[in-house]
Amino acid sequence: MNRLWMPLIALVVSSVLLAGCTKQLPNPALRAQANSPSAPVAAPPVPEAAPTDAVQLTSFKAPEKQGTWASFRGPTGMGITEEKGLPLTWSLTENIAWKVDLPGPGASSPIVFGDRIYITAYSGFFVPGKEGKKEDLTRHLIALKRTDGSLIWDQKVKAKLPEEDRIRDHGFAASTPAADAAGVVVFFGKTGVIAFTHEGNKVWEQDVGSGTHNWGSSASPVFYKDLVFINASVESDSLYALDRKTGEIKWQQKKIRQSWNTPVVVKAASGREELIVAVQGKVLAFNPETGEPLWNCDTDIGWYMVPSVVAADGVVYCLGGRSGNAALAVRAGGSGDVTDTHRLWTSIKGSNVTSPVYLDKHLYWMHEQRGVAYCAKVETGEVTYEERLERAGQVYASALLADGKVYYLTRDGKVFVLAATPEFKQLAANNMADPSDKSLLFNGSPAVDGSRLLIRNDKYLYCIGK
Repeated sequence: MNRLWMPLIALVVSSVLLAGCTKQLPNPALRAQANSPSAPVAAPPVPEAAPTDAVQLTSFKAPEKQGTWASFRGPTGMGITEEKGLPLTWSLTENIAWKVDLPGPGASSPIVFGDRIYITAYSGFFVPGKEGKKEDLTRHLIALKRTDGSLIWDQKVKAKLPEEDRIRDHGFAASTPAADAAGVVVFFGKTGVIAFTHEGNKVWEQDVGSGTHNWGSSASPVFYKDLVFINASVESDSLYALDRKTGEIKWQQKKIRQSWNTPVVVKAASGREELIVAVQGKVLAFNPETGEPLWNCDTDIGWYMVPSVVAADGVVYCLGGRSGNAALAVRAGGSGDVTDTHRLWTSIKGSNVTSPVYLDKHLYWMHEQRGVAYCAKVETGEVTYEERLERAGQVYASALLADGKVYYLTRDGKVFVLAATPEFKQLAANNMADPSDKSLLFNGSPAVDGSRLLIRNDKYLYCIGK
């Protein structure tokens, strides 16, 4: 999830912008360097968690193959899976493997590791239709069986108060957990970062700041070697690297302001790995092991930054903002301010909330308010199509790319499936809205479980497929 939203203000742009929407660097040789052959890579104490509320005691089974969807936007953090045979069409009564109740709403995504599915939710306060009391605000980390969705355990964590009186649109559980062989790590804002074993036992917890915001906190934990990265912009204007085993702070970078996106580790053309995060006005790159600043690039985007970046062939692509510039490309591998030397293009076509996907030198994404799907060339930013999807409405979930198809989930439960090609082609439109309760919102991004899809709303988790 990376997820904030507000209407995009229409602008009148100069005819010198490519296809009415892009600005290119005048030097073709500089743009050509974007095709270098490298690839992205994946990348005070808080309250005690309540005792494990387990209904089934089962031993954890480790994954048999790589490709597990174990963190926000999957193995690379860029919304791409190599799995085949994911469902194309379904409804609430067709092609649903199982459906389970959740203990409360949330805007986080489910993750998959081994024989488990993990997902977060919140209860006790600010639940739609059940206002509750702030002192009863509780976050949940839930472990489910992949086979049928049955509950293994529900670990409850009481909120560290004071908290916001309300969180606009998406509530108090927007950060997606991350899992590895050692267990699961969750980020619950000012309540802290907490690590659990796969049996639901707490291992460590770390405070990363006490700030709150009426948009809440949404960035998700990212594993890298023996570190866990946490974008705590809301809590302390900081980016943290924590020791995966102990939670100890290994490094901290400050001045991470107006940033709700989940960091991504990318590889420059030289092979150097870089930790990328977007903040208001800039894209920043750090040495992931030491936190040393590597480079920064002006975005000319004056707003807070929500979408996570994607990268390919040594180039970082970034969306964001509500008006003016809304996208850019910058070549990784630089040093210091690289705005004049490494920024390849900017565009006024982007998104304020949703993160894009990359395939075959094209970017695909949806605008969060307009219900418009985009495809753009990565060499120039030129838009190849800009198509309004029928009654799409708002979209907060990020795009998912699977088997040559792009999946877009709307807040009211429609899932549009488009061909991942530069020519617009809609393959399917699936409706998951419950006619008995149209107030249920779908804010979390879809996840992949083998050849199945996992989609959550404020009340249920659905497993879609055979």
